[in-house]
Amino acid sequence: MKKMLILSLATLPVFTSAGITAAADMTAGAPAPAVIESDRVGGVRIGYLDCQIGGGLGYVLGSAKTADCAFTSVIDGEPLDTYTGSIKKFGVDLGFTTKSRVIWAVFAPTAGYHKGSLGGLYGGATAEATVGAGIGANVLFGGTSGSIHLQPVSVSGQIGLNIAATGTSMTLQPSAI
Repeated sequence: MKKMLILSLATLPVFTSAGITAAADMTAGAPAPAVIESDRVGGVRIGYLDCQIGGGLGYVLGSAKTADCAFTSVIDGEPLDTYTGSIKKFGVDLGFTTKSRVIWAVFAPTAGYHKGSLGGLYGGATAEATVGAGIGANVLFGGTSGSIHLQPVSVSGQIGLNIAATGTSMTLQPSAI
């Protein structure tokens, strides 16, 4: 009798979880809950900033290059806004690049986006190595009231002969339509 009671109690969780699993499978028609991705400092990913960076020379202690960027929202996947600006590097920057492209994930304190809200000054760090085709990594913080965080989705790609380890600033202004 004791063995039968122990065996019955031991198998109870298995049958209960199987019943819950079967019930969960019956709700397959229900939509999946929305997942809001956040960064390490509690911001919400609102989209991507895709920037084409102009070529130029590294002048030993720094460089300055133009940037043409497009912001794409995570909500509809369509480019919402364009920006122009410049990227300035301060530190060891030797060589030249013909062009580069950087894509950043854009994190903000809240999920909303307002036209032109990525405009402003960003600061951070860059590390690059280029021989022919090369790679780099960039992390920038700033924008409107210092609340926007640009996090690299992947490494940047560029063409040239260059090595850099610098502090970096990027200024963005909304493009005229």
